[in-house]
Amino acid sequence: MRFYTHSKLKENRQPKLPPFGNQTGKPPPAFKFWLEICRTLLITGIAVSAYWAITLPDWTIKDRSQIKIEGDRLLSKDGVRKLISLSYPQSILELSAKQLSQQLESTAPIAKAMVTRQLLPPSLTIEIEERQPIALVLSPLSSAAISRPEELGFLDPNGIFLPKSFYTHVSAKFELPTLKVRGYREQDRQSWSQIYQLLDRSTVDIFEVDWQNPSNLVIFTELGQVYLGADHSQLEAQLRVLAQMGQLPERVDASKIDYIDLSNPQEPAIQMRS
Repeated sequence: MRFYTHSKLKENRQPKLPPFGNQTGKPPPAFKFWLEICRTLLITGIAVSAYWAITLPDWTIKDRSQIKIEGDRLLSKDGVRKLISLSYPQSILELSAKQLSQQLESTAPIAKAMVTRQLLPPSLTIEIEERQPIALVLSPLSSAAISRPEELGFLDPNGIFLPKSFYTHVSAKFELPTLKVRGYREQDRQSWSQIYQLLDRSTVDIFEVDWQNPSNLVIFTELGQVYLGADHSQLEAQLRVLAQMGQLPERVDASKIDYIDLSNPQEPAIQMRS
């Protein structure tokens, strides 16, 4: 006669459940079928949503009014917008912020540009850093221009020429430069960046730089017309001598001075009118 414990009897009474699916425990074919259907619907839904999002008409730049300009001081906002060549309407997702920045930076008055795209509401924000006009470029002297020289544009400290057409609507709160440059050429750019730094530090007021004669750079100052010659490496020494002549008007009648010759700063000379 066999005797069973209580736990053994309880274990023997538990019904055995059939395995899920077939004898191997795999899900039935019907379950796999519906799983594939759900997966296909999910992928299709994502693809459709992505296509809808990309082609959404509202995510487009329809005109220039959706382009915001920041950092402008001299240039007008509308003038900066006109520098951007876009075909409207333009999908904002297809725009290259890098290409737009490079496009703006290739124009003379803009040194740096950063473009930010915004989806809601769709717009572009362009933050610019303008080149600083520090001198007014005049046309070379001629019989027609003696009484009224033509203002061609401006120079920045690095010698970049800035056409006057960019500054037709200048803000009234910003003053344009008073220093004038005549006879400037593109090949003078490297020399200008060095010359301007020295002229800007001069203690004697300088009103105009005449570059028409390559063999003789001439500046017009509060002391009169000054000849500097062709050797720009002497400019620092020449301006130092000019500063030492600051008391000249107290000793000599300025109206009788034709020009001051500092082409050799070791031997400054004053040419009087005959």
